[in-house]
Amino acid sequence: MPKLPVYLDYHATTPADPRVVEVMAPYFTERFGNAASRHHPFGWAARDAAEAGRRQVAELIGADPREICFTSGATESNNLALKGALSAAGAARPHVVTVATEHRAVLDPCRRLADAGARVTEVAPDSDGLVSPKSIERALTDDTVLVSVMLANNEIGVLQPIAEIAEITRARGILLHSDAAQAVGRVPVDVGALGVDLLSFTAHKLYGPKGIGALYVRRRRPRVPLAPIIDGGGHERGLRSGTLNVPGIVGFGAAAEICRTELAAEEERIGRLRDRLLAALTGRLDGVTVNGSLERRLPHNLNVSFAGVEGESLLVGLDDVAVSSGAACTTASPSLEPSHVLRAIGLPDELARASLRFGLGRWTTEEEIDYAADKVASLVTRLRELSPVTRAS
Repeated sequence: MPKLPVYLDYHATTPADPRVVEVMAPYFTERFGNAASRHHPFGWAARDAAEAGRRQVAELIGADPREICFTSGATESNNLALKGALSAAGAARPHVVTVATEHRAVLDPCRRLADAGARVTEVAPDSDGLVSPKSIERALTDDTVLVSVMLANNEIGVLQPIAEIAEITRARGILLHSDAAQAVGRVPVDVGALGVDLLSFTAHKLYGPKGIGALYVRRRRPRVPLAPIIDGGGHERGLRSGTLNVPGIVGFGAAAEICRTELAAEEERIGRLRDRLLAALTGRLDGVTVNGSLERRLPHNLNVSFAGVEGESLLVGLDDVAVSSGAACTTASPSLEPSHVLRAIGLPDELARASLRFGLGRWTTEEEIDYAADKVASLVTRLRELSPVTRAS
């Protein structure tokens, strides 16, 4: 019996690695200086620590340290990329292309830009969750300033063909942004190979602290013009003002370094556990649908729907297994609103509501996987027996 509850929601956040916490600790107390203080050793030590963290973060994604702008997280990075790029472009009515399955941290800023006069096109993905580069190309116009396509989907884990999309945008002189919050630290990410101009990611998805993220901003071929959305001192080469979160940056750097050195082995181990979970569920249950491509997918992601089950009962019954539903429970309604991602790939509402997202991680064990599979299979079987629809069929 594993220690309960079992945590299988590593997409939402990850626990900080103890090695990361250990490295961060002195920067809350002995080395507490402001990195912008240039006239004494406390400031110098903070500056040096921040720049060391910047180098570690840059190395994880194959970037130059000068291309890393620290933010409070991926949401701020997305906002800076989208709003900053359009502001710098200065177009009268700029056009943005994105995908209907993006995270709200991209879709909501796009809609705010639309309210301010921009045109926004949301491209539909195929039924496997992948967006066709040709569909992106067809959406482009002479006024398109920016394309934003996430590298890995936060719900169904599919890995989008970013490099192919980059070939299209680069040929047209259009900027390409990618929200890579779910991918960095989980799969190899190289900004040069991907061809992106802007890339958002965050520490708390890769076993680092919350409250610190980064935006990669290409410096050469081309140099990306970006206007700040936070003013007040010109920090981060003028892109993001505010006192640097030195403990957070140190922790981000340490987490990035651990991911860089351990990623290959971790990716293989977690992928095996994910496949074990899928085999256990499909071996015990009929009517299990995997949402999203299995071939182009994050190794730690499994999103499945269970036919003949009421979604809210499914979540309530999993009292000692921490997972996420494919549906988001909103404060505006007591009912489960189907996930916009699952709707976009054509899943009917009843299946979208009866979906679970399993997110595996660094400390997930075989024992936990077996326990979760047994718990889910037993619960689904019981719910189907109680369902009038299932009994009638």
